[in-house]
Amino acid sequence: MKLTVPFILASSSPRRSQLLSSVGFSFSVVPADVDETEIPEETAVSMVSRLAILKATVVSNTHPGSLVLGSDTSVEVDGQILGKPQSHQEAQAMLKKLSGRSHYVHTGIALAHKDSDRLSSLVETTVVEFAHLSVDEIEKYVASGTPMDKAGAYGIQDDGGAFFVRGIEGDFYTVMGLPLHRLYTLLRSDFGDLIWD
Repeated sequence: MKLTVPFILASSSPRRSQLLSSVGFSFSVVPADVDETEIPEETAVSMVSRLAILKATVVSNTHPGSLVLGSDTSVEVDGQILGKPQSHQEAQAMLKKLSGRSHYVHTGIALAHKDSDRLSSLVETTVVEFAHLSVDEIEKYVASGTPMDKAGAYGIQDDGGAFFVRGIEGDFYTVMGLPLHRLYTLLRSDFGDLIWD
């Protein structure tokens, strides 16, 4: 799929860049400088929706002729939002909480095109089932440093976190941070005039 306008990813996530590249998008990366602090009483779904929209609109305001993609992912278990761990101890605590049970991964995406005054967004949710993790497995994985830049302290696509996932119900790419099918349908339904097939 090719676009008639420049396409910008408003995220520094290497996984989102990898996914967009893998399906043939040409794009530039302009990370959005936004406050990602949780709002009290905010749900995981409303948080990823708000942050995806905020990232897309902030970058779109400075690149009005471009189509801007914002995205945000959170892990939720027992109603608690697990963001990116701030320490090895926090990463270990998150993985212990996820061990042997299922949790939700929510990814919000937003597309903004300032010149045509358009903004569209959605949230996709996938259920992930974790195997039981031993203390040794958790400690070795956290010591690798891999969990530190990932919501919930794991990556479904990396060399360690992939071993922990027993199964999923929903879209694999949502867990990676960018639901490609939903992005595709949103582009076609709301920004079809900007697409060259």
